[in-house]
Amino acid sequence: MKQSSLCPKFEKGMQMLGKRWTGLILYQLLEGPQRFCALEGALPVSGRLLSERLKDLEKEGLVHREVFTDSAPVRVEYSLTQMGLAMEPVLKGIESWAQEWIVLDPKDPADCDRSND
Repeated sequence: MKQSSLCPKFEKGMQMLGKRWTGLILYQLLEGPQRFCALEGALPVSGRLLSERLKDLEKEGLVHREVFTDSAPVRVEYSLTQMGLAMEPVLKGIESWAQEWIVLDPKDPADCDRSND
């Protein structure tokens, strides 16, 4: 087996981002702290998979999970950590690249530019 010449840190970072839905979850959380139901409504992903990905991202240090017990039912919010916020230029770079180079099927919504928010 050929040994990789990639930097191990780069390789791990790509593995983290390469998991399905991870980039979209991080991108959605750039808007600020969100409850699980808001994330679930904004992303085309099942609740089970979203929960699994959020746990992975929390374990990796990209997402912070905060539980508020002052209300019934208990409220849980997810937000980006400093490490997660440091991904913003990467995610915005991918967004810019996609706006310039990705061609959508005519049936797909054409205007999805969030840069004007």
